[in-house]
Amino acid sequence: MAFNNQNQEIEDIPVYLFVGFLEGGKTKFIQETLEDKRFNNGEKTLLLLCEEGEEEYDFSKYPSQNIFQYVIDEQEDFNEQNLKKILKESGATRVVLEYNGMWTINDLFENLPVEWAVYQAMCFVDSNTFLNYNANMRSLVVDKINVSELVVFNRFDKNSMDQLEFHKIVRGVSRRTQIAYETTDGEVAYDDIQDPLPFDINAEEIIIKDEDYALFYRDIMEEPEKYHNKKVSFRAAVVRDRKFPKNTFAAGRHVMTCCVEDIQYCWLVCEWEKAQMFDTRQWVKLTAKISVQRHKLYQGKGPVLQVQSVVLTNAPEQEVATFY
Repeated sequence: MAFNNQNQEIEDIPVYLFVGFLEGGKTKFIQETLEDKRFNNGEKTLLLLCEEGEEEYDFSKYPSQNIFQYVIDEQEDFNEQNLKKILKESGATRVVLEYNGMWTINDLFENLPVEWAVYQAMCFVDSNTFLNYNANMRSLVVDKINVSELVVFNRFDKNSMDQLEFHKIVRGVSRRTQIAYETTDGEVAYDDIQDPLPFDINAEEIIIKDEDYALFYRDIMEEPEKYHNKKVSFRAAVVRDRKFPKNTFAAGRHVMTCCVEDIQYCWLVCEWEKAQMFDTRQWVKLTAKISVQRHKLYQGKGPVLQVQSVVLTNAPEQEVATFY
């Protein structure tokens, strides 16, 4: 539920988001979805296309004709005012959005009207070109996988392609995203490769090696509850700020997901009565008990580390943490 400037409740407009690159299979899947009576049951739907591939939509196969197609060719036209205008003209109550693979997800969310809520996001890619995209446009690949609940690799050749190679790329971005392979012989197989964490979460003390910090940070932020009341130790760089609550500091590391441009400091809230003794950028080895609770710095719930011991140390050999 969204709110307008007068703080009045506004009904959400569900958005079904399909991302990926040209010839990845988005159009085919959307066509099949709109042919399904369970989805297309008469509800007015805006089919919003931000790129046009070789395949076209066949409206004659839809069980309901309450589908209104609109094409946005220029990124500058993908803005809140125009989107509201298009939706109003269509009279639709939901949106199926085929997003341009060259446009970023950040631009998408910055321009969506406040009442447009992404209910589902799926990514479709051509297995024959995916590795090339990942090698040359890694940031755009990460951008699309990161928002998706499911990645579908189309035209996957079981005889010449290795699932593990594709699997690692997706898991380097997200542990939650499901993976499916639509093979060249028409079968669909779901990824069942196991990804055990490189540390023992059930140990009396969870010891995080320097090379595993990125995986640890992503896992604890995605599933903090499973770390509640656990004891952990790791090396991190300290950050202090006068705006922090008393006896509070941040401990974390810079993490690179795909490229230098996306490096960011990924930190956890720490509470310790001697927090004021630290200087920002000092490296420490800390041991703490994790408590999942609401905290001002998270603007909601998150893992708060109740520090038990701290030792000053040097920076790790590789200061920027990475995945895999």
